[in-house]
Amino acid sequence: MPDILRATLRWPAPAKLNLFLYVTGRRPDGYHNLQTLFQFLDYGDTLTITARDDGQIRLLTPLPGVADESNLVVRAARLLRGALPAEFARAGADIAVDKILPMGGGLGGGSSDAATVMLALNTLWRAGLSDETLAGLGLKLGADVPVFIKGYAAFAEGVGEMLHPAHPEEKWYLVAHPGVSIATPDIFGDPALKRDSPVRTLSELLRIPFANDCEPVARKRFREVEELLSWLLEYAPSRLTGTGACVFAEFDTESAARQVLSNAPERVQGFVARGVNTSPLHLARSALSGALQ
Repeated sequence: MPDILRATLRWPAPAKLNLFLYVTGRRPDGYHNLQTLFQFLDYGDTLTITARDDGQIRLLTPLPGVADESNLVVRAARLLRGALPAEFARAGADIAVDKILPMGGGLGGGSSDAATVMLALNTLWRAGLSDETLAGLGLKLGADVPVFIKGYAAFAEGVGEMLHPAHPEEKWYLVAHPGVSIATPDIFGDPALKRDSPVRTLSELLRIPFANDCEPVARKRFREVEELLSWLLEYAPSRLTGTGACVFAEFDTESAARQVLSNAPERVQGFVARGVNTSPLHLARSALSGALQ
């Protein structure tokens, strides 16, 4: 077993927004081809991770109703260990998740948590895998995991796994949750979903108003999404992120975003965050790696 780093460290698991999302076709395997623009937020979950050398992978903060074996955090740790040489068989970890991102919100919380586990344990176990290799592993857990592992804002194609670095403007966002959870299959399985958006270059897409092909279906199926978006659109350009349920409005300043949030209906749960093109996870890894050397 390699000499693991035994420090207990806190690692960010940032949220993401889909600044636009277009469905360009349905694949023979039932999945959909997309064109989407990912940007991170300086806001998200936080994971506290301690490496072990007894082979145990323990989730200290289980999710109600979700078996540990099914939790993406545990699956990510085991996936990474399974890809390593036999000398890592006794590598383990204690993992605690300070969960603030809503499930089924379209902010990528579960995928981000999984990516953070893989990057953190790759560091703590001294496994030495490249981010490219980790992203390939992460794709087995979900289409959004690779963008969190690679850590840069990206124009994504395919099912979201073909990533091209991008540099969208780093605006301020008011992100609001309508109080419902939306399962991705419910949106992609809806017959009314637009599936024939033209394939365009990033430069073409940046010249037109951003939109999300999933939004009309979410607004039709969930009255809460419709009401929240209608309210936000009175103040600023606003859209659904991913397949929802969260919606967001973009602002040039933090104060403008916070002013609108202060006027939000009482039932609305929301936060204000900066859009960033470099993942807070990668900034933290660089700082922690330097301190641990």
